[in-house]
Amino acid sequence: MGYKTLKFDNGNSIEAGTMYCIGQNYAKHAAEMGSQVSESPTVFIKPPSAYIENGENIILPDFSDNIHHEVELVVAIGKDCHFIDESDAWKYIAGYAVGIDVTLRDLQTNAKKDGKPWAIAKGFYTSAPISEFISSEGFGNEIPYFDLKLSVDGNIKQAGNTSEMERSVANLVKFLASVFTLRKGDVIFTGTPEGVGPIKKGNFIIASLSNYKKIEVGVV
Repeated sequence: MGYKTLKFDNGNSIEAGTMYCIGQNYAKHAAEMGSQVSESPTVFIKPPSAYIENGENIILPDFSDNIHHEVELVVAIGKDCHFIDESDAWKYIAGYAVGIDVTLRDLQTNAKKDGKPWAIAKGFYTSAPISEFISSEGFGNEIPYFDLKLSVDGNIKQAGNTSEMERSVANLVKFLASVFTLRKGDVIFTGTPEGVGPIKKGNFIIASLSNYKKIEVGVV
């Protein structure tokens, strides 16, 4: 199995790196999970092997009975950065995509109760479908807001806008760069709006980022 690349609409591609994911970044989603937005960002990591592209399948593992969809804005890092000013974050962003943070909710719930990591619940194989990226070139020094939408078998389950995020994209880039050092090819899953719910074998999922990009994946 070779390395996968992040593909951009300007023809460029970057080898996929680490996926940094932000939890509880929309207040309504935190509330629907019986929680609230934390004082500092909740961060977990998915490995590159979790990444799948448009037209591929989410493969459900047999060790979970409750698997959820979470639609998210995904940000690609275009060059290495460490200890940057928030106002400079746009300079390190290569592009934007829509992604699905597929979550083994039962395993995550048990991990939370036991104070254990979420690695298996969030990072299993095929748990990170990501669309083609829109190049950031066309947005200048702006980090735009996007509409997010996800449907399962034609029924809309999630709809929101990234303006509702508790922590902005620029803030997340600054924070993650100060902790981990972001590398070219890393991506950031920026959190999900409310409406998360279960998926099962045979479902067909479509997620979109405004009128720019979408991803279509099956569930097997």
